[in-house]
Amino acid sequence: MKFFIDTANLEQIKEAQALGILDGVTTNPSLMAKEGITGKANIIQHYLDICNIVDGPVSAEVIATDYDGMIREGEELAKLHKNIVVKIPMIKEGIKAISYFTSKGIKTNCTLVFSVGQALLAAKAGATYVSPFLGRLDDVSTDGLRLIEDIRLIYDNYMYETQILAASIRHTMHIIKCAEIGSDVMTGPLSSINGLFKHPLTDSGLEQFLADYNKGN
Repeated sequence: MKFFIDTANLEQIKEAQALGILDGVTTNPSLMAKEGITGKANIIQHYLDICNIVDGPVSAEVIATDYDGMIREGEELAKLHKNIVVKIPMIKEGIKAISYFTSKGIKTNCTLVFSVGQALLAAKAGATYVSPFLGRLDDVSTDGLRLIEDIRLIYDNYMYETQILAASIRHTMHIIKCAEIGSDVMTGPLSSINGLFKHPLTDSGLEQFLADYNKGN
């Protein structure tokens, strides 16, 4: 399973990159605003800054919701860097845009997916990635992980090449469960990734090893 980090914070991206396990980055206007990145010119530069840190897919989201606007913005974003993946919302005009970008060889990430039917449409349109938001489903008492399972089954049935990018990861167990289900990619905060390191037996075992070593010194 590929590991993406979902943030616009450059220091967190650098920290994840330094671990040697980072495969890509996803971000969105809300995460950009959280870091104080506003205005088209600043956002564009920030995408370039991220691409200069990570040699992997970087999802850059369009703001337009009409077909022509998405095409215009998506083509501008795709020209920024070879690693840019154009992030398109799961709406009717978005599916049309994904079909267009697929025909042009431009990689896409269909975002805000909350149902199997939506994921099926994204795959039919040729999306490179589909992003089911499992955490947001959990927030409204719906099983987000079950959605990942159902999408995996359908994609395997018909050998769709669209990769399942589990998004809205909230904690470390989401990562583990997505790996068990067979999600191609997960994207989440650095805290969830760092949580994979933690186990009390590792801590106590290391403490004991060091104590025993120091007995003779």
